[in-house]
Amino acid sequence: MILLQLMFEFCKTGLFAVGGGLATLPFLYEMAEKTGWFTNQDILNLIAISESTPGAIGINMSTYVGFLTSGVPGAICATLALAAPSVVIIVLIAKCMEQFKNSPIVSAIFHGLRPASTGLIVAAGLSVAQMAFLKSDAGTNILSAINLPAIGLAVVLFVLLRKFKLHPIAYIGAAAVIGCIFQL
Repeated sequence: MILLQLMFEFCKTGLFAVGGGLATLPFLYEMAEKTGWFTNQDILNLIAISESTPGAIGINMSTYVGFLTSGVPGAICATLALAAPSVVIIVLIAKCMEQFKNSPIVSAIFHGLRPASTGLIVAAGLSVAQMAFLKSDAGTNILSAINLPAIGLAVVLFVLLRKFKLHPIAYIGAAAVIGCIFQL
């Protein structure tokens, strides 16, 4: 039964998460709340693992959640369910696109999807930033709620990334080491 639920949840995510892997985050937050399969803290770990492993982040996240939930069968079901709607839609669009590529309606649809996907990605990014930069156990004191070391690390890595064009793995590795040392 859980495999069917996994397939339903990830098929729904694959169908409506327009904009790539980070656009799946709002769906994952909802899934976490609804099913209890994982926590919001697990989602942060999920993002870190998905970003630091090869492949598309959405696929990596679905595989990870499926594995957490039901082992290898869950990983396979969640991954296939996430990818299936995209594959079907892309095949259908490819078949029809040549016929409608100059249509103003099709052009308007694509122009409307861009801000929608941007909004989903921004919402996901803000949720991740909130979890990464604010402590949930700080009480009512605003200053104690801010995770200054995490913000500092993010700013330093951002500046280094802009100044030195090293491979992202170098920054991910450095952040992992710093996180271990300073227990961020």
